[in-house]
Amino acid sequence: MENKYIIFDTHAHYDDDAFDEDREELLKDLKLNGVVGILNCASSYESIEKTYNLTIENDFIYGALGIHPENACEFNEDVEREIVELISKNNKIIAVGEIGLDYYWEENPPKEVQREVFRKQMKLAEELKLPVVIHDRDAHADTLDIIKEFPKVKGIVHCFSGSSEFAKECIKLGYYIGIGGVVTFKNAKKIVEVVKDIPLDKILVETDAPYMAPTPNRGKRNKSDYIQYIIEQIAIIKELDPKEVNIAVNDNFKRLMEKTI
Repeated sequence: MENKYIIFDTHAHYDDDAFDEDREELLKDLKLNGVVGILNCASSYESIEKTYNLTIENDFIYGALGIHPENACEFNEDVEREIVELISKNNKIIAVGEIGLDYYWEENPPKEVQREVFRKQMKLAEELKLPVVIHDRDAHADTLDIIKEFPKVKGIVHCFSGSSEFAKECIKLGYYIGIGGVVTFKNAKKIVEVVKDIPLDKILVETDAPYMAPTPNRGKRNKSDYIQYIIEQIAIIKELDPKEVNIAVNDNFKRLMEKTI
């Protein structure tokens, strides 16, 4: 793929098993192909150490440490202490995440457990003065309520799936909207409306690699250089030059992380 853009992937999971066979080689290729930075987001307890190690081993990988709502039962005081300790000794851990709520799967931890763990990690981010990376699936109202409880905390609502109205509420509270591969799908009417309705200076681009690869690679293992298709689709929706979109989304991420990156 031609290297057209300077890419910062604001959400990926290169600790995932899907990359075990060729992780090192793939990361080298990404660097050669215009990817200047990646925010690797932990999700489970096991992924915290893996994410930390990726930031040590790769100069262009940064980390977010936290427990995903699907794994909320793994969060406890010991895990919280470990996260604090790892952040204190590595300035490349620049956010708390991936945290939030996921009401889609019935087998997920009970909603009240998810909400309690989400609040604890929001409080942790507030204490550490770090932004958060929020996962919100089928939980828009509760996500917004909890965000409002922590007005000092800013961050990203990742893989955004809500309405334009919800996006605007999040933006008012200091959050950026993470746009991924879904925006390139033919049936993606809602997220197209969101991109149309919100200002470019509140948009971030992400892969969620290895998941959610954009068209024309839908169904394949996702990777950070595929962000070019997301940038180009946002440019079409907003009737802008793709290079302008590329510069803007990178500037947005630097602004959010200005104290840490």
